[in-house]
Amino acid sequence: MYVSHQSEHILDWFHITTKLAVINQMRKSLVGVELAAWLGEVEKDLESLKWHLWNGKVDQALRLINGWMAMLNGEQIGPERQKQLRTIREFGNYIATIRTYFPDYGDCHRNGQRISSTFAESAVSELVSRRMIKQQQMHWTERGAHLLLPVRAQVMNGDLGDTFRRWYPNMKAGSEDPLRRVA
Repeated sequence: MYVSHQSEHILDWFHITTKLAVINQMRKSLVGVELAAWLGEVEKDLESLKWHLWNGKVDQALRLINGWMAMLNGEQIGPERQKQLRTIREFGNYIATIRTYFPDYGDCHRNGQRISSTFAESAVSELVSRRMIKQQQMHWTERGAHLLLPVRAQVMNGDLGDTFRRWYPNMKAGSEDPLRRVA
């Protein structure tokens, strides 16, 4: 909201699939420890959970997570099941906390809209990461990076000269814009 109050904030699908992949790996680690029928139910629930989240049906996903936690819970559960229960509970809390940022990813995808912020994250990495490294002789502080990022973005987009000309109307636009060479 600080960068642009008009921006739409959504959760990157990549972050959801990463968490779901961890839960699926935990399920796979229970093969041989748990009954095959029970593991089949967990696998089916995981696919259903993914479908609900992909289609923006967060309430149904949370109901599924609650049912899943009830299925996992018991009087004497082993350490592997306890670990999976804790992970699913944390995932449910995460989903409930950020529920307002869930679009209908399927609808967005079908309409050619972005469902991932990978392009933005890679741009930020390109602009900032090298200067944030402590071993760098002239590394940036967090505050300095925050202040310089909009300037660096304008330099890379070729917009900095236009910004300066807007601020300083008497600034001449030469045949070659020196501000475009800074990048």
